[in-house]
Amino acid sequence: MNSTDKQILDSAIEWLDGGWHIALATVTRTWGSSPRPPGSWAVLRDDGTIVGSVSGGCVEDDLVRRVREGLLSNDQPLCLSYGVSKDEATRFGLPCGGSLQIVVEPAPDPAGLKLLLQRMDAGLMTARTLDVATGQAMLEDANRNDPLIWDGKRLTTVHGPQNRLLIIGAAQVSGYLASMAQALDYAVSVCDPREEYAAAWQVASVPLISTMPDDAVVAFKPDSGSAIVTLTHDPKLDDLALLEALRSPAFYVGALGSRLNAAKRRERMMQHCGVTEAEMQRLHAPVGLRIGSRTPPEIAVAILAEMIAVKNAAHAGSASLCEPA
Repeated sequence: MNSTDKQILDSAIEWLDGGWHIALATVTRTWGSSPRPPGSWAVLRDDGTIVGSVSGGCVEDDLVRRVREGLLSNDQPLCLSYGVSKDEATRFGLPCGGSLQIVVEPAPDPAGLKLLLQRMDAGLMTARTLDVATGQAMLEDANRNDPLIWDGKRLTTVHGPQNRLLIIGAAQVSGYLASMAQALDYAVSVCDPREEYAAAWQVASVPLISTMPDDAVVAFKPDSGSAIVTLTHDPKLDDLALLEALRSPAFYVGALGSRLNAAKRRERMMQHCGVTEAEMQRLHAPVGLRIGSRTPPEIAVAILAEMIAVKNAAHAGSASLCEPA
């Protein structure tokens, strides 16, 4: 599963190599209840085909119309605003009061796009700065959490490797979690040293690692775009992974189990494994939002919902998934 940015770049480069004229559209600012956040991308070719999304509504239809009518054929980027009034917000399918601003590049540099794609494939975070007056874009090293910058003249967006998820345990819940996480733009790996589980693993697009979980976490090299979830219910496996995960920069660490088991794990890891109070505070256990999940796919949904909330710095309160002991 490619990241969203990579899908758009792949399409843009493929169309350019095929002789098509393309335009890149980037959300730069939003006000009110705008459907897509700043930094969202879309690429259009001159027959109206579009990949990506900037609004999830009729803004895309207006961009397609402009492309087909040749209104985006100049080389210089331009800034478009949508939803500045209630009537226009309704016309373009935006929530009442929502508005957004988009920068459109009618002639992005093919060499620059290919270099950006190469850097993403190499695992490098990249800041792309567009000079609206000249249409030229510059690439520089960046950090994953660097913000989008738009001052009306220069637009800097950050691109890089997709988020990653390491799942410990190859049971049924893991299969649903792996598949759903791919749809949410995660590169997923699964670790399970138990032969009976590894032999039954059925998600062909997700590699299965047979090393011990602590070694798998170390080799995974977690960063701020990483999540680690333990699902074996076996302390001999889960605790090994959690010891490494809780001391890593991973943005999310979760462990499946009941509240009773979570309390026992907390006591065990702090008393016998040297885990600090601050490290234990990072652990989401029982894992997932408390939405009454019972079936494996429902549990996977709850886990991913909490991961999204944490990644987006949302506050999920004290809600969590509580699986019976």
